[in-house]
Amino acid sequence: METPVGVVLATERYGSAQFWKYIERDGELERKKDGTEGESGANSVVGLFKSVFLPQGYPESVSDDYLQYQFWDTVQAFSSSLSGTLATQASLKGVGVGNQAATVAGATITWLLRDGTGMLGRILFAWRKGSKLDSEAKKWRLFADVLNDIAMFMEILAPYFPAFFTLIVCTAGIFKSIVGVAGGATRAALTVHQARRDNMADISAKDGSQETLVNLAGLLVSLILIPLVTDNPGLTLSLFFLFTILHLFSNYKAVRSVVMETFNEARISIVLQQYLTDKRILSPLEANRREPVFFQWRKTTSIKLGVRLQDVVQSPEELKLALKGNSLPFLLGIRNGCVCVCLGAEASVHDEIRAVCQAVWVSDMLSCPVSKQTTNIKPKQHGFWEMVHESHRLMDEKFNPFLKGVEAAGWDTKRTLLDWDEWRVAWKTKRS
Repeated sequence: METPVGVVLATERYGSAQFWKYIERDGELERKKDGTEGESGANSVVGLFKSVFLPQGYPESVSDDYLQYQFWDTVQAFSSSLSGTLATQASLKGVGVGNQAATVAGATITWLLRDGTGMLGRILFAWRKGSKLDSEAKKWRLFADVLNDIAMFMEILAPYFPAFFTLIVCTAGIFKSIVGVAGGATRAALTVHQARRDNMADISAKDGSQETLVNLAGLLVSLILIPLVTDNPGLTLSLFFLFTILHLFSNYKAVRSVVMETFNEARISIVLQQYLTDKRILSPLEANRREPVFFQWRKTTSIKLGVRLQDVVQSPEELKLALKGNSLPFLLGIRNGCVCVCLGAEASVHDEIRAVCQAVWVSDMLSCPVSKQTTNIKPKQHGFWEMVHESHRLMDEKFNPFLKGVEAAGWDTKRTLLDWDEWRVAWKTKRS
């Protein structure tokens, strides 16, 4: 049977933007772009721009929050580039550029001291806080940018305090080294979140292209600014504060736009508290909107995950109390004002989530036992171990419905961003 002339035999598409169809015409197979008759050249320019600066397969290959985050990240990078130009000019002036009395050796020593202290700061910060950067990526991302602005402000002021110039620029160098570690590491964590096709490398490469384009634009604007601000400290500070306000605002909007579907301690606490209050499960979008993005200094009961056994129990009697009503591969205890969780080697991701849910509930009871009541018990009238036992009874009743609810709401429970330490313990439930 012959195929009618002009009938579409097959169709194909490139991502979600371009569609083609194959038509038999006069015995030949003709390939034709679908629905683009009279297409303007502007569309081809937009297509080229997307292929150069956006990941392959956009938007299906990235998370839904990708475009909004990248927009605000671009704005902050542009303003940071301009602020950096002002800071660099001040640093060069401080080391003696344009000053006939300055020596090359003196300038070199100052520069080496600044770089050296920055290297040490980078190593120490990565050692002390490296494991926190995944679980609290938003907070550390914003912290890094605030610290970067402080460092640049110090560099701008440094030439006006020549006696302390080296100390100031070295301190600013340490701050910038911390910014480099925190900013780079949290950007990697956000790239993992944005990648929907295991395309972290492509997203990272295109992010680099976007940043390079922004820095190029910043360079062109800086060429106009430099003659205006030279020997004009008032204008320099005014522009710096303007760019800093834009930088901080855009960074805040950027981290606020991120919607992570994996649990960290803050997000699981927000979702659990809402569920215990009215049995409603918050979606990832709702919980991320409530998640704090600044470090909070108010007094709360801290939670330590993956601790040693002796941080939970310190006697056989306490071990019995920790195991009472508990057949799960984790032990919960309260020590020195902290809620400590000891994890068994065989614990699954769901066990980890339940352990943190119980720890969050106990922490809330200890921090504010009256205003945050979610059950009929009154923690002040019970010992710490009774509170731990009550957390087991509460989660025995509520955790499975809670887990099914969060999965249905779109949360990823196959992995977490909880800050577990590496201690794993095996214990005997019965004594022979």
